[in-house]
Amino acid sequence: MRLDDERESDNVEDRRGESPGAGFNLGAGHFGLGGIVLALVVSYFTGINPSTLLSLVSGGSPQIASQPAPAHKPPANDEMATFVSKVLADTEDTWQVIFRETNHTYRDPKLVLFTGATQTACGAGQAAMGPFYCPLDEKVYIDLAFYQELKDRFQAPGEFAEAYVIAHEVGHHVQKLLGISDKVHSAQERAGSQAQANALSVRLELQADCFAGVWGNRADSMKHIIEPGEIDQALKAATAIGDDHLQQQAQGTIRPETFTHGSSAQRVLWFKRGMETGQPSQCNTFSVQRL
Repeated sequence: MRLDDERESDNVEDRRGESPGAGFNLGAGHFGLGGIVLALVVSYFTGINPSTLLSLVSGGSPQIASQPAPAHKPPANDEMATFVSKVLADTEDTWQVIFRETNHTYRDPKLVLFTGATQTACGAGQAAMGPFYCPLDEKVYIDLAFYQELKDRFQAPGEFAEAYVIAHEVGHHVQKLLGISDKVHSAQERAGSQAQANALSVRLELQADCFAGVWGNRADSMKHIIEPGEIDQALKAATAIGDDHLQQQAQGTIRPETFTHGSSAQRVLWFKRGMETGQPSQCNTFSVQRL
């Protein structure tokens, strides 16, 4: 990616190397070790916060952990931190323009770098969950070691693949600002079955993929940041983290009713739709019968 001349975001918090603190918990007061381990495994393949899973099982709501002291900015010589900071800045510039087009105001999210585990307003954050967005504090969380896993385990290397990960989570922030995620979560609470709730989650995640594609289209149109062939990197990443691909790897079987993020083909399709059109209006996954 051509980011050498791009600015860095002022909205990056570096918590790497810090202890999660005494307030760190998984909401596990009513669960044994086996239940906690199961929640961590499920969260790894679904992207759902394990504290949220445990709370849902117990019939409660996610615990809000106390927040740690304000974190410092990444060091200037940290190349990976600089890269994600520039990607975040580019999403800020892009979505500010898009929101102004419809007379809305975009509010920048924060990006938190952590190692292993950290506290969030949505509960305990674990590196095993992969990157995630917390709507309660409007922050994207990522352990940068995930990028090595993206390269080694998922065979999806490349800067644009790494940028896609950030853009997808920022897509969830866009959903929060537009009120989409709140409506979906309310609908999930009224759902008659877990399969119905999962189906709503799939539509939310695919829309975030489409929004990531919208960012890629607009950012490249404005600044020409994408190198030839790099779009394929994001498509490969989307394929690698599809629910069907992950389930086949982990279990040897595929259960569509348990999907929470969408199949590989669906994730590629919706990212491509955003990338090809550059229009958020083309990302309404809730208005189509077939995904």
